Amino acid sequence: MSNEKQVDSGRRGLLVATCAAGGVAGLATTGVLVSTFQPSERAKAAGAPVEVDISSLVPGEMKTVEWRGNPVWILKRTPEQVAALGKSDNELADPASSRTQFSTTPEYAMNEWRSRQKDLLVVVGICPHLGCSPTAKFQTGAQPSLPDDWHGGFLCPCHGSTFDLAGRVYKNKPSPDNLQVPPYMFEGDTKLVIGKDEKGEA
Repeated sequence: MSNEKQVDSGRRGLLVATCAAGGVAGLATTGVLVSTFQPSERAKAAGAPVEVDISSLVPGEMKTVEWRGNPVWILKRTPEQVAALGKSDNELADPASSRTQFSTTPEYAMNEWRSRQKDLLVVVGICPHLGCSPTAKFQTGAQPSLPDDWHGGFLCPCHGSTFDLAGRVYKNKPSPDNLQVPPYMFEGDTKLVIGKDEKGEA
């Protein structure tokens, strides 16, 4: 092979390698740009709304999702659980959700069941006392750390605060407030949006 042909062959190889490298760099750059447009972890932590499919939620079942780095409980209450809500009002520290020390309850949750729908509870699963996460205690009746006439609700195992099935705290407990109701709204019959409502509040 002549020197001229060897030079042409070398140039061709260099050209192919350069184009390939440029293509890879282009793809890498595109990937960076695409990922830039996706919601960042910082944006999620700042309170980006969370959409939840609730179509498969059955009575008595609770789903947990994350919003602003905190667990949000979505409980589909049974008819019996809804009926039990009025039985403990005189034992609750703030049955009307009028306290504002920890948070302000949205207007649409200023009712006995503290929700837009009687059967669907949406609350932040963090105790206002010291930030512990209570546990679900849906079984009724006497149990350790619970009263004999327990109607179901939540127990904070750290310091003993108890909450009914609407997230309302019982009297003489460490928690200064009820469980927080976050802004939320429905989009259709099966989608729940946590983190915003019709007023745009978050």
